[in-house]
Amino acid sequence: MSCLKKFDPSSYAPPLNIGGYNSVKQIATANLVGYWSFNGTLIDSVSNTAGTATGTTFTTGFEGQALQGALNGYVLATPSAAIKSLQSFTTTLWVNTPPPSTGIIGFFSLANTNNFWGNIEMFFENGSVNTNGKVRVHITQGTNDYTYAVDNVQNLFGSWVNIAFSYNATSSICTLYVNGSSVSSGTISGLTGALNFTTVGKLVFGCVQFQTTPSQTSATGSQGWASYLTGQLDEVRVYNKALAPTDISALVALESKGK
Repeated sequence: MSCLKKFDPSSYAPPLNIGGYNSVKQIATANLVGYWSFNGTLIDSVSNTAGTATGTTFTTGFEGQALQGALNGYVLATPSAAIKSLQSFTTTLWVNTPPPSTGIIGFFSLANTNNFWGNIEMFFENGSVNTNGKVRVHITQGTNDYTYAVDNVQNLFGSWVNIAFSYNATSSICTLYVNGSSVSSGTISGLTGALNFTTVGKLVFGCVQFQTTPSQTSATGSQGWASYLTGQLDEVRVYNKALAPTDISALVALESKGK
């Protein structure tokens, strides 16, 4: 008995398997074109390029550390060729923020240097509250701006929430997911087929493209009805395909377990 090691029940537990995956790293590995962990760094782990911070810091995140936003704060990063050439895409991220109080809250943008809205622009609309969250995603094609608007999303503010959005070039379907579940899916009139972004500028984290100094677009400067992410942003991933709903739910579940 003196040679018997202490019994460890965890050593007999089956390996974690969610949706056929043991780790987020296994999900659509070949399609991941951008990943910002914000774990004390602004580096995109895929392209190995670093962003530049204005007024932001790091704080305790959903996983490790996160980007801490601020009024007049944001991060700019240079998009890789793979991000500039997206035809379909999925963006997934964790955000923890109060609801808008002084203007819309932009959290992710792929700038368009000529147009009012970015090539991709994601934000919480004015008037959003936990009983009626309003999510907006703008997609620019040429000089045309297409808006996917979803209202009445529940419990978006005051705690960590995963937001994912996909566009499928084959079906032209947009889908918004919250915490791994689809809350809205449909098409945008006039937006069909493969995307073709033009006049691509910087990636912007923490505000919409025209709230930076200077503005990322020649079309407009700062607007009084727009503001900044004063909460936290974490684990931002961009894929060059529309992930399957099962992959989205697996990603959120695995990240929730630190995998």
